[in-house]
Amino acid sequence: MARDAWDPARYDRFRRERREPFFDLLALVRRRPGMRVADLGCGTGDLTRLLHRELQAAATTGVDTSAAMLAESGRFASPGLAFAQADLRDWTPPAPLDLVFSNAALQWVPNHEALLERLTGLLAPGGQLAVQVPANYDHPSHTLAAEIAREAPFREVLEGWTHPAKPVLDPEEYAALLDRLGCRTQHVRLQVYGHHLAETADAARWTQGTLLTAYERRLPAAVYARFFERYREALVARLGSGGPYFFSFKRILMWGIR
Repeated sequence: MARDAWDPARYDRFRRERREPFFDLLALVRRRPGMRVADLGCGTGDLTRLLHRELQAAATTGVDTSAAMLAESGRFASPGLAFAQADLRDWTPPAPLDLVFSNAALQWVPNHEALLERLTGLLAPGGQLAVQVPANYDHPSHTLAAEIAREAPFREVLEGWTHPAKPVLDPEEYAALLDRLGCRTQHVRLQVYGHHLAETADAARWTQGTLLTAYERRLPAAVYARFFERYREALVARLGSGGPYFFSFKRILMWGIR
């Protein structure tokens, strides 16, 4: 069974940069009194707490598959704010929701047509869907990981597996999908976030906390250590050594109301 490779401390190394899209996504949500909310892929629960507070929601549930990440969420639990370890593809709320919110999580799940149909099905009449997914799959920080995975000895250990080359749809495809799912009022956009990193090697440390966890789960610890060092060296060679480094990161933000 694949191990849990999520590391809260590693993920939070770029905490400030990772929070920017959350607030942009939250700004799209229409506030209503007494909202019932789910935050799918809640991680440590830090932003779930902010979501619950900013919306003054009646009930918010943070859902995540990672026990390591959820171990950090206990200190945020309070009346009206709870957390559950579950796969977002299977989790079902006890009652229809006013908001399904997901910040940087759905890219881990395939078949977004079926997934968004399921998630909109969890909404009460007039409910809202707010989702942000990274769309930086064509950046060297992402493409190089697959290239290294095809090298020996990683190819053999991974049995040819690589992370999907394009795990998300195009913005216009999401807009059409939301329309088919009954979201006549919607907002979909591609946004480029510019992050000023101290050096190019920080781009490798960034993906070490996200994208590369998919490889870490599938590789023995010693082999993964070799994989990451090979990846880091290749990425610095591709991007250029030194610093500071401007890391452009594309994300898709979408919101719809049924």
